[in-house]
Formats: sequence, structure tokens, C-alpha cells
Amino acid sequence: MTTAAAPILRLYHATTSPYVRKVMAVATQLGLASQVELLASAAHPINRDSRIATFNPIGKIPAAQTRDGQLLFDSRVICEYLDDYAQGGLFPVGAARWEALARQALGDGLLDAALLARYERLVRPKELQSDAWYQAQLGKVQAVLASIDQQVPALASTPSDIGSITLGCALGYLDFRFPDMDWRSHCPEAARWFKDFDTQPAMIATRPYE
Repeated sequence: MTTAAAPILRLYHATTSPYVRKVMAVATQLGLASQVELLASAAHPINRDSRIATFNPIGKIPAAQTRDGQLLFDSRVICEYLDDYAQGGLFPVGAARWEALARQALGDGLLDAALLARYERLVRPKELQSDAWYQAQLGKVQAVLASIDQQVPALASTPSDIGSITLGCALGYLDFRFPDMDWRSHCPEAARWFKDFDTQPAMIATRPYE
């Protein structure tokens, strides 16, 4: 009688989290998605989910536990762990590594700002909301979009890596949570790149849903 192997990762997740999407897009790209056990969670910026805190004391997702019990968080660490496990090359070496990591940081920065803007409207009581704060976060999003637009020639000539996956997930999150933003009209090069990149199997398989 054979015993099923333990999953590579046990992962607290949410189908709407762009950071979880990044992890699962990497897992899918590496052929590891079926070996990730998804654990239900109720992540919230105020109402702490104690289950997540067993893996990540900050209480944020994604939070993971490896087969040998190592706890991993956040998405950057988990993605690199998966790539190292599979020897997948999504984290390149040399100069290309720093370019990929910089683009990952750029995409994460867009997501950080977009989430802060969303939380300002969704979580904070209306009488305490700051329109100046909200607009400042969206200003950061627009600055990142302009940078992505300028980087498209380099992106288009580079194999898919952690940088492009993160940027793809970030743009997908804008479509999901800010459908009225119309970022494409201001960033046509980024729009063309994303239209093609978003058809990759790893992106299709991980599209967010409620």
C-alpha cells in the first residue's frame, strides 16, 4: 500500500488575493500547482484570522508551510522557494536577476497602493475616509503604470520570470477591483503587452473570482 506524498506546500489563500495569485501563477508555471494544498482563510486588514497567524504572525496571506514544516511568508519568499524547489529559472541569475526583482518590487508596489486605496473605501468608516489619501494611493498606481509602459520593449524580449508574472498579476488586479480606471487608454504599450501575457496558461488558471 502506497502513501500519498505530502504536498510541497500548505497555503493559506483567498481567490481574490493578488499576492496569492502570484504564488499560484508561479506554481502553475512550474507545474507544481497540484502539489499545493489550499487552506481556507478569511484574511482581513482589521479582523484577524487566527488560522493564518499559525503560519504568519502578521496574519496576512499568502502564508505557507513546507513539507518539512518550514513556515514561509510573504509572496516573494514563497515564490522563490517554489522556483528553487523546481529549479525553474523564474528567478534568473546575474544582471537579469536584478531586473526581474526590480519588476517584482514594482508590481508589488502597485498592489500595495491599490489595496490601500481599496481598504480606504471598503473598510474604513465613511466619516473617517480621506479622499486625499485615496487619491495619493491611486497616484502611485498611475506612476507604476507609466513605468510599466516604458519597460514594455524589455519585457517583450525577456522570457517570463518573477518580474513579468508580478506585473501581470498587478494589472489583472486593477481589472478585477478597479474596472473603471481605464488604465489602458493612458498606457497603450502596457495594454498590448498585458493582452498577450494574460493569455498564458498560468494567468488563465489563476484569474481571481469572488
